[in-house]
Amino acid sequence: MLNEIKASATVVDRAIGGQGLTGTWQESPLVGADALMKAHQSGSPKKFRLTERPFLELVNVRGDTRDAAFVKAVQNVIGCTPPEKANTVARGNGYTMLWLGPDEWLVCSDASHDASRPAPLEAKLREAFVGQFSAAVDIGSGYTMLEIDGPKTREVLARGCPLDLHPQVFGAGQCAQSHYFKASLTLVPLGGDRFEMIVRRSFADYFVKIMLDAAEPLLS
Repeated sequence: MLNEIKASATVVDRAIGGQGLTGTWQESPLVGADALMKAHQSGSPKKFRLTERPFLELVNVRGDTRDAAFVKAVQNVIGCTPPEKANTVARGNGYTMLWLGPDEWLVCSDASHDASRPAPLEAKLREAFVGQFSAAVDIGSGYTMLEIDGPKTREVLARGCPLDLHPQVFGAGQCAQSHYFKASLTLVPLGGDRFEMIVRRSFADYFVKIMLDAAEPLLS
């Protein structure tokens, strides 16, 4: 019936407020690749598995770790101090903070949030940064988080990513900005064969299609 819209049973979109045509919708960047993701996951692939972790908070943070007030503000809100060593990760109370540059970090929530409301993390950081030369900007609507796992994961990544992915070189506690074929990404190893990948919304559909295409000959 036209007077009611039903939410998809998949994770790629969901109703987050209201009813019917007046409801507010939060849509994953992968909604266009829904059928492809379903086909991939229905096979329960053991060698390589790609999933999305949609609707996470992603906040870009800028500041100076030489400023004690900035470091304290971050620690009070996130539960950890900003990592100062290049390409490393710090974890706090439900958040992960990735080093992007000497004065720049990306903070990711462990759980999804309701996008019909302002991101609570951004608001908390902005409040904590009052009077400081620091900034917090919510970028969650422009990116999505993907997770890959399985014994073929590094081989699939290596087909389009120039990083040295050997676990002795690039392992848990690190992160790196790179690209997969023509799509930029931030890559976070979680230990074992698991990786998180943060991808721009505008590249997400392409990213999934090219990654699954690259994986196909390795999974037969």
